[in-house]
Amino acid sequence: MTTSKPGLAELGWTPFFNSQTFDDDLSRLLPVRVMAVQRGQLSVAGDGFETSIPSHLPGAVSEDDYPTVGDWLLIDRETHRPHRLLNRSSLFKRRAPGSGRGVQLIAANVDTVFIVSSCNQDFSIARLERYLVLAREAGVTPVIVLTKADLADDPGDYARQALRLQPGLLVETVNAHDPQSLACLSAWCGKGQTVAFMGSSGVGKSTLINTLTGTGNIATGAIREDDAKGRHTTSARSFHRLEQGGWLLDTPGMRELQLTDAAAGLEEVFDDIVELAHACRFSDCGHDSEPGCAVQAAIADGRLDPARLDRWRKLTAEDRYNTETLAERRARDRAFGKMVRSVSKEKLGKRGMEP
Repeated sequence: MTTSKPGLAELGWTPFFNSQTFDDDLSRLLPVRVMAVQRGQLSVAGDGFETSIPSHLPGAVSEDDYPTVGDWLLIDRETHRPHRLLNRSSLFKRRAPGSGRGVQLIAANVDTVFIVSSCNQDFSIARLERYLVLAREAGVTPVIVLTKADLADDPGDYARQALRLQPGLLVETVNAHDPQSLACLSAWCGKGQTVAFMGSSGVGKSTLINTLTGTGNIATGAIREDDAKGRHTTSARSFHRLEQGGWLLDTPGMRELQLTDAAAGLEEVFDDIVELAHACRFSDCGHDSEPGCAVQAAIADGRLDPARLDRWRKLTAEDRYNTETLAERRARDRAFGKMVRSVSKEKLGKRGMEP
């Protein structure tokens, strides 16, 4: 694998980004890509050079204005101070873990996301759907990569379950330790391409990275025998150069992956339910016991799995809750509290009238 410092094209510079610089003085400004984010600092790479710069951007207001891994910036050639952030071709983000209302940027300008699961107890349709929604919302091609196929009695069964999630979905079963087994992934790992890895801990992401990069730089951990869950080994988002010339972005195991602003992704992943809902007699159908409900009719005749409807409802409610602004939530809570007090007052009044 080459160790020379890459040029712009190798870093993923495309006409999409170049077209945004026509009005800039490139004799004074330099395009760079964010390769890693540390506290207050960005590790960036440009045309044949690497450096570290401050993360503060002039005029940054919202979370989306701050750079994340994969972003392209223009910096001053002499001082290396950030000048501005270029528009993104894609952006992964989620509600930040915890009880706050913040949004956490995960990665920008990704071409493909490898959604990694394993052929054991870790395999979860619900988790795969969650990651698919995130990928579709970002406009990035998802590829489901099922690891530990060499340890499963019937890895094809896991692949068939995944394939049923969406028509045309790309699913690959691999042995992460075997480079020949990973040849099926090479189409997405070529020069200038950016691949992100997503998946819970213990599914073999670190082993995959070590094999795809031809190094052993990423620590791997054993899984627990009782539930096949792994110990977290990745602690920060960072780029790794692939042997085929592309770039691989590793992300920590996201056990609190909360959807936010993902209505379009939900509609695409659950397009079968959305299409059925359009055929319901009432536009505000709750898909429970209403007359003329096309969704319940599909469940009754076996065209729709009720568990899938439940998962859609759960993710839709989560996205609506996380997308709601703090002001909207406070207004809703006040309205609900007012209704509760009114009902309680009415009940107390009726009791007082009783003989």
